[in-house]
Amino acid sequence: MSTKRRKIIIMGAAGRDFHNFNTYYRNNDSFEVVAFTATQIPDIVDRKYPSELSGDLYPEGIPIYDESELVNLIKKFDVDEVVFSYSDVTHEYVMHKASLVNAIGAAFSLLGTKGTMIKSTKPLISVCAVRTGSGKSQTSRKIVQLLHDSGKKIVAIRHPMPYGDLAKQAVQRFAEYSDLDKHETTIEEREEYEPYIDKGLVIYSGVDYEAILREAEKEADVILWDGGNNDFSFYKPDLSIVVADPHRVGHELTYHPGETNLNLADVVIVNKITTTSYENVMQLEENIRNANPNAVIIEAASPIFVDKPELVKGKKVLVIEDGPTLTHGEMKYGAGVVAARRYGAKELVDPRPYLVGSMKETFDKYPDIGTLLPAMGYFEQQLKDMEETIRNTECDVVVSATPIDITRLIKIDKPIVRVKYELEEIGYPKLEDILKEKGFL
Repeated sequence: MSTKRRKIIIMGAAGRDFHNFNTYYRNNDSFEVVAFTATQIPDIVDRKYPSELSGDLYPEGIPIYDESELVNLIKKFDVDEVVFSYSDVTHEYVMHKASLVNAIGAAFSLLGTKGTMIKSTKPLISVCAVRTGSGKSQTSRKIVQLLHDSGKKIVAIRHPMPYGDLAKQAVQRFAEYSDLDKHETTIEEREEYEPYIDKGLVIYSGVDYEAILREAEKEADVILWDGGNNDFSFYKPDLSIVVADPHRVGHELTYHPGETNLNLADVVIVNKITTTSYENVMQLEENIRNANPNAVIIEAASPIFVDKPELVKGKKVLVIEDGPTLTHGEMKYGAGVVAARRYGAKELVDPRPYLVGSMKETFDKYPDIGTLLPAMGYFEQQLKDMEETIRNTECDVVVSATPIDITRLIKIDKPIVRVKYELEEIGYPKLEDILKEKGFL
């Protein structure tokens, strides 16, 4: 006698949701995943998770709906359980969703590390964070450089950002700039991949993370999980490094799943200590010790490097910052604003009067964005809208703090100053000490 399959909806944002499905539900005939819902990322609804990735139980694939339809979907499909599968949201936000789902009649759940972390055959380091924009990228670059300099062949795997053709994006390998064009990458993806290509290294990403891992293992001595969106690692780490931000002290205890990362950490890097108050740093470190007394704490800064600072002094400046950090990451400014002020900008120009199309929609959705322009390029029209917004803005110079050369994607008709930032540990221990102690160097 066959048992009725438990009907599931997975709430996601084109990342953790697909991974949870692949690892826990895809070949599990006790469940029937009837739908995904999507939020945070534009233009990913009204599609299907493709049959090529869904397995034998889902020959037609699985539909993706907008999260606003959740209540109706629970009723329509007589759903038994809703699985929350995205990140960088408050604990209160998660429980509001739980309360709504429970009121409609379904159970509400979160999958943990046991059912979703994949074990690698190679030594693996994970770099995660308690919030988006804490400094994972420069931390990952620092670790990669240390391993590379010691003669290790290091391959990075990046948290997913699959916003295009999911079947084509199942396993993506980036080693040359042409790979970025071949895979039709967004600005958000390029910001993470280009720095590895600049160093002559390989980085993987995509949708099917077990398949990705097995490919990466073929060419690596060590795997680095370069986390995103303050999610926890898709892979079981041999060393867990987590970055925390004293500009948002308290968030490490109140955001999902950032607090999970904090509890999992072997090492916590307290970043940006030179740009905030001593009191913030001390409070953050006390919170870390109370939550995870066994974690090693490393204090660090992310000093900025500007290629043409002389163009900034006395000028009206439009600052472009990393998009996700300023939107759902909730930061009011980033390295670009810091650089513009440090090098004597006369004025930071507010882009709001000049916004067009999807850029205006971004500011409508995230009204607390500061006096700057977030780099948004999830799809071609968004790139065009950003280009037109910059062209319309009455400024003397553009200061760009995205990790990429944005002029590869859009035409900027004004002088541009690029800002970069790297991790610099302050005092001891340093990352090199930890890597030696753990046998990676």
